Amino acid sequence: MDRSDPDEELLVRVAEGDPAAVRALVARKLPRLLSLGQRMMGDAAEAEDVAQEAFLRVWKHAAGWRPGVARFDTWLHRVALNLCYDRLRQRREIVLAEPPEQVDEGPAPDRGLQAADTGRRVSAALQALPDRQREAIVLCHYQEFGNIEAAAAMGVSVEALESLLGRGRRALRLALADMVEP
Repeated sequence: MDRSDPDEELLVRVAEGDPAAVRALVARKLPRLLSLGQRMMGDAAEAEDVAQEAFLRVWKHAAGWRPGVARFDTWLHRVALNLCYDRLRQRREIVLAEPPEQVDEGPAPDRGLQAADTGRRVSAALQALPDRQREAIVLCHYQEFGNIEAAAAMGVSVEALESLLGRGRRALRLALADMVEP
């Protein structure tokens, strides 16, 4: 067995139907595939679809994998990129005989500028919080941890976490009070 490809042994086990190997391979490769898909597609849901389809192809073709032709990681990323390009082509290929006769009901062009300004203000207010309050807010609101999980990650009790969240939210509300529309 060629040891130059760190994924070869795992891929052999996937081909043999080893569920632990499948889980290990997904755990090892999924974050980078999602990142690639997100950057290529600009959409998290499509990035997940691309990653899922790439893993389906791995499982279908694992038994036929030929070591030494290309590194598995290179092949997997090529598969994911090809899936992205296929999806991007499908987006472009929607051809209409005539332009639609409807009013664009999307946000006004200046809404993007307002959203960017709001994002900067929220980010600055978040950065102004004491470290532990900011950590609690980020874990619970941005990383979507539950209170028990966030408290464990911070090494505090759930009650202490809730106190940090309460103080952080009050400070953010006060810092951003002028942004609330009447």
